[in-house]
Amino acid sequence: MTATYTKVTSRQWSLGGDLIVNRLGYGAMHLTGYGMWGPPADPEHAIRVLRHAVHDLGVNFIDTADAYGPGDNEEILRKALHPYPKDLVISTKGGMLRSGPNDWIHGAPGAPYIEPINYPKYLRQQVEMSLRRLGVERISLYQLHSIDPMVPLSESLGELVRLQQQGKIHHIGLSNQPGVSIEQLIDARRTANIVAIENLYNIADRADEDTLQYTQKHGIAFVPWFPLGHGGLVGSDSPLGPIAERYGVTASQLALAWLLQHAPNTLLIPGSTSIAHLDENAKAASIDFHAAEIAAITAAVDRANLPTWRPDRHIPNLATGAKTHVSHISR
Repeated sequence: MTATYTKVTSRQWSLGGDLIVNRLGYGAMHLTGYGMWGPPADPEHAIRVLRHAVHDLGVNFIDTADAYGPGDNEEILRKALHPYPKDLVISTKGGMLRSGPNDWIHGAPGAPYIEPINYPKYLRQQVEMSLRRLGVERISLYQLHSIDPMVPLSESLGELVRLQQQGKIHHIGLSNQPGVSIEQLIDARRTANIVAIENLYNIADRADEDTLQYTQKHGIAFVPWFPLGHGGLVGSDSPLGPIAERYGVTASQLALAWLLQHAPNTLLIPGSTSIAHLDENAKAASIDFHAAEIAAITAAVDRANLPTWRPDRHIPNLATGAKTHVSHISR
């Protein structure tokens, strides 16, 4: 008997006006070694996860970055999926330095979360390396991974525009920690046509609501990272559990379906190392809440006063070496 799966094709977005992507995508970051360093512990399982997401579930938007591994994440994508399906959009990012496992997690109060490096020559090198590792001639969506305060945004994005003109980048996006502000986005749009931004955002942490509304108004995709609160919103003891139970869905399905219906330009990248949880997440694309239900869910979440999982305050277990269940963690 042939297995059947819930496809994620029911909700779509036109990225940059010419790339049709299913809005429930996949965040590949955790298909690397512990601390986001090195290759995955079980490369063959990582390959099965990726192939299931793309070939069985219809995922055609995958988020990665040169910093994941570094490089190993892009390489496992190529090993699993190359030659790529014609409609597959792989978004990668550059402009962040790493030197070891978990080196973007700092314990000292006020310490920087990451170390951005946006010098044009460095970005050009990183684009060339990503092209090589992914095995493509042009990157569908290339995002500046984090804004470097030492380099004018016009210089870093200007280099990406030159690479775009040379045919090495198709579309340009922008990411930042914890998010791209409206002012930064307006500044960026003076130099490049920004088709997507990645910001921290989920049902419990809506601090960037104004930015989301700005992107919706201007036809820019909004990619929420930590869409499941770095795993803190889901699981057996999920604070969303009692609310989700009222609607006959799981906590992760509730969180993802809410994001999909909250704004038409959200493009989700939940990550999972589990095929079973991939299947669970995929069903969120087919869940339809009425407007009154969305309002009731939002009100219930607000009344619950759920904690947030911001990287500058709390990243559960990853820096300490304690084992953690990461099947729903995404970035």
